[in-house]
Amino acid sequence: MSFEAFRCENGHVTYPDHTVCPECGAEQTDTVDLEDDTGTLVTWTTSTATPPGVREPNHLGIVEFDVEGATVRALGQLTTGDVESGARMTPVYCDELRDPETGIREKESQAWDGYRFAPVED
Repeated sequence: MSFEAFRCENGHVTYPDHTVCPECGAEQTDTVDLEDDTGTLVTWTTSTATPPGVREPNHLGIVEFDVEGATVRALGQLTTGDVESGARMTPVYCDELRDPETGIREKESQAWDGYRFAPVED
């Protein structure tokens, strides 16, 4: 699995993907792999009332990435709540973001893996 943002022919970058660019309406035809990139934590929060199968507490953040002069923001889980806005963050693959046994959907009907964001160690 890769951590990809999506770009239209006019250079706008979004995450997650859309069939058309929300800024200009052009088709999104290109992808940008952010898996090895470092972004900046814009803001974060901790949820203590989580849905079934989601860890508690669940630390969530918005991380902004610079993609060739454009910026794209992604919302995702954090690996820790010991962070501050402005921290440098990197995507970290996780094979199970939530417990597939406790969901209301058939576990074969969706992917359970994805990325969390971890602080970059100086």
